[in-house]
Amino acid sequence: MSEQENQQRQEMPFAAVKASAARGAILRGSAELLTWRAKVEKYLQSAPQKARACYEELIKARNRLAAALGDARLALLELDEYAGAGIAGKLQAGLSGFNLMSRAYKPVYEALRGFAEKLPERPDTVSAKTIGRLMNQVRMGYYPTDPENIRHILRGIRFPEGVTTNVFDPCCGCGKALRQIAQGNNCFAYGVELDESRAEEAQTRLHRVGVGSFFHSRISSEAFHLLFLNPPYLSVLSQGGRRARHEKRFLVESMGHLMLGGLLIYVIPYYRLTPDICRILGENFEDLSVWRFTDGEFQKFKQAVVLGVRRKRTDDPEAGIPLERYADPAALPCVTQMEEGRYAIPAVHKKVEIFKGERFNEKELERQLAQSDSIRRLMNARSSLDRADKRPLLPLSIGQIGLVGGSGMINGLIDCGTPHIIKGRIIKVKTEERKEMFSSQGIHIGAEIKEVISNKMVFNVLTPKGFKALT
Repeated sequence: MSEQENQQRQEMPFAAVKASAARGAILRGSAELLTWRAKVEKYLQSAPQKARACYEELIKARNRLAAALGDARLALLELDEYAGAGIAGKLQAGLSGFNLMSRAYKPVYEALRGFAEKLPERPDTVSAKTIGRLMNQVRMGYYPTDPENIRHILRGIRFPEGVTTNVFDPCCGCGKALRQIAQGNNCFAYGVELDESRAEEAQTRLHRVGVGSFFHSRISSEAFHLLFLNPPYLSVLSQGGRRARHEKRFLVESMGHLMLGGLLIYVIPYYRLTPDICRILGENFEDLSVWRFTDGEFQKFKQAVVLGVRRKRTDDPEAGIPLERYADPAALPCVTQMEEGRYAIPAVHKKVEIFKGERFNEKELERQLAQSDSIRRLMNARSSLDRADKRPLLPLSIGQIGLVGGSGMINGLIDCGTPHIIKGRIIKVKTEERKEMFSSQGIHIGAEIKEVISNKMVFNVLTPKGFKALT
């Protein structure tokens, strides 16, 4: 593979790679299904134990095939291929309920292969329009939340009276969503943004903005009352070939900054409520609820919002099962139906001790200095010192005067009957030192030559009678 092809593959959207991988897995799985079923039939009468072992392999093959269909469904949803995603879902459900000892394998086999052959054989065979849209989203990494849906979410939140709460968005974009949440609710808004131009704009809306990657920022743990998380939904192959979902990584690494009892607002497409994400939510949050966005936004981006109150983590493999049903849009209530004041923000005073982005934020320093009186007072004090006469504590020796003059630290004007102008400088002079070498018997055996560098002081003097150089 050429370097250019390898780079293109590394940048390929996760969904395109996943769809291509699912194609191969379904084709292989459908063939395995027939192979293991034939072996079960072959040994059913002559070797029941062997037939039993083959049947167990047949079950495993079906499970792998069902998982591949599930991967294909998620990839197609992300590629906006909703008809194909619907077919994948029906095939997955049908396969899960299929009687493996049935002899009617031909229609199942043909349906599976027919579906797989419509999937892209390679990631780069996905339509250019779709790839272009996805790559733009990947590079932008920015998914602004619709203000109307933020308004509906806010209706379900009760902010405490008399307590300034800390609200945090680890991928804040231009800061509009977090500003809408904080405005009028006595909040101090913190955001982190990777893109410098968006971070600069966010600083006009939020109190503090960290510039750079959230994953390389330094931020206090359990210091925030509310965590608003609308992460990128796509990821690309990294240089090491890893395929990590950003919506999962952001959730795992940001929730530690939310205090116990604090509120999580997690915006993702409904189909990304996968079992692994549901388990993370179930183990770390209580009073979880899931709501779909209003019709227009839901049709465009398939977004849902998960709200929950952080609690101490419990290790429970089944904690996410109640949430998994919301991966079906038919099970999602609309956010307009959220009860007013359902979630109360903790009435706890908390200071954010550390908040540092990956890169030094010059704009924030400039803004803070402009609001501070310290620089003005410092400059005024310095000006008064510069105007004052300065005298040494003790008289300078002739050697010190020479050094000051030679280094150019005096103005050079000698005010006298016949004015002089003196300008001093120091130059480096190289000399050789020769040392004759003799043996213990007094015989001359050569000489050792060393190069010595020394400083030489030069005074250029301009007098009425002409120019002189003194060394």
